Amino acid sequence: MEEQEKKNYNRKTNWNIRPYLAVGLTSFLVIAASILFFFLVYRYHGIAQLMDQTSLILQPITIGLVLAYLVTPIVNFEERCLMPLAQEKIKNKWKAKRLVRGISVAGALLFVAVIIGVLLQMVIPELYRSINGLIGTLPRQVNSFMEWLNDYVSSDSNISGYLETALTKGTEIFEDWAQTEFLPQSKNILAGLTSGVIIVVKMVFNVVIGIIISIYVLMSKEAFVGQGKKVVYALFSGKKANVIIHTVHKSNEIFGGFISGKMLDSLIIGILCFICLYFMKMPYSVLVSVIVGVTNVIPFFGPYLGAIPSAILIMLASPLKGLYFIIFILVLQQVDGNIIGPKILGDSTGLSSFWVVFAILLFGGLFGIPGMIIGVPVFAVIFYIIKRILDYILKRKQLPRDTRSYIYAKKLDLETNTLVSEPKKEPEQKPKREKQKVENNKRK
Repeated sequence: MEEQEKKNYNRKTNWNIRPYLAVGLTSFLVIAASILFFFLVYRYHGIAQLMDQTSLILQPITIGLVLAYLVTPIVNFEERCLMPLAQEKIKNKWKAKRLVRGISVAGALLFVAVIIGVLLQMVIPELYRSINGLIGTLPRQVNSFMEWLNDYVSSDSNISGYLETALTKGTEIFEDWAQTEFLPQSKNILAGLTSGVIIVVKMVFNVVIGIIISIYVLMSKEAFVGQGKKVVYALFSGKKANVIIHTVHKSNEIFGGFISGKMLDSLIIGILCFICLYFMKMPYSVLVSVIVGVTNVIPFFGPYLGAIPSAILIMLASPLKGLYFIIFILVLQQVDGNIIGPKILGDSTGLSSFWVVFAILLFGGLFGIPGMIIGVPVFAVIFYIIKRILDYILKRKQLPRDTRSYIYAKKLDLETNTLVSEPKKEPEQKPKREKQKVENNKRK
C-alpha cells in the first residue's frame, strides 16, 4: 500500500507541462496561420483579383476536366463492349485500342449531346406554350379580380377612399422612381445587357474549348494517371505515397458512386413525375417533370427547390391542381428518400443525415448551387480522411477504433490502457412489504 501511494504521489508531483505547452503552441500557430491566410485572400485585393483572374483563365480547362470525369464511365462501358470486336478484326493491339478509344470518346460525347438536345426539345416548346398560356389567361384573371374588387369596394365607401389614396400615392412614387432612378440608369442597363451578351459568348467559347480539352484528356487518361502517380512517388516516401494514392482511389469511388447514382435517381424521379402528372392531367407536365428531375440532383433541398416554382406555375393555371401537386411531390420525395434513393446510392458517401445537411449548407453558402451539388461527396472525402487519421492514432495508442466502445466510456485506465465504462444502474429493489402487497393483489 505504501509503495502504491508513493507511486501515485510521484506521478502527481512529476507532472510534465511540456506536452501541454507544445499542443497549445501548435494550436495557436494553426489558428494564427488560418487567420493570416483568410486576411490575405479576402482582404488583400491583389490576391483576390489574381485568384479570380486565374479561375477565369482556367475555366475552359475546368470545364474540360469535369466533362471528362463525368463521361469516363460511359467511355469505359463502350470500350468493354467494342474491344473484343476490334481485336478480332485488327491484329495490332495498340491500333485496336486507339481506334476503340476514339470511337468510345466520340460516342460518349454524342450521347451527352443527344441527352441535352432531347431535354431542350422537351423544355423549350413547353416553356413557350406555358408563356403563351400565361399571357392568354392573365388578362382574364386580372379582369375577374378587378370586377370582384369593384363590386366589393362599391359596397363600402371607406375602402374606396383608402384605395383611391393608395393608388394616387403609388402613382406618384412610380413617376418619381422613373424620373430619378430608371431614366438616369438606362445607360447602365444597356451597358449591363451588352456585357451580359459578351459573357454568354465567352461562356459558349469556353464550353467549346472545354469539349476539345476533354477529348485530349479522355484519349490519354492513362498517361495522366501515370504522371500523377509518378509525381506522388517522387515527392513522398513509399508509405505516405501509398496512403495518398489509396485516398485518391477512395475519393474517386465516393465521387463516382454518388454522381452516377444521383443522376440515375434523378432520371427515375423525372420519369415517375411525368407519368403521374400525365395521368393526373396536370398542366405543364413535361416542363415540371424536367424541373423536378434536374433539381433532384441536389441532395435533400433539391426536390423542394424544384417543387416551389413548379407549384406556382401550376397554381396560376389551376389553384386546386397546384394543391394536389404539392401533396404529390411530398409523397414522391418520401418514396425517393426511403426506397429509391437508398436502393441506388446505398451507403456510397458514408455520411449520416446530419452531416449531409451540414455539407449542403456549408458548401452551398460558400459556392452556391454548384457547392450544394458537390458538397456531399467532397465532405464525404474529408470525413473519410479524418476517420483514417483518427483510426491510425487510436491504433498507435492501442485503443479501440469503433465508436460504440466510447459511448458509455467514463475514463481511460492509465495502467491497463483500457476504457472504463459507466456502471449500469440496477433497478431499485422494492421493500418486502410492497412485494407482499403486490402478490396479495394478484391472488385476489
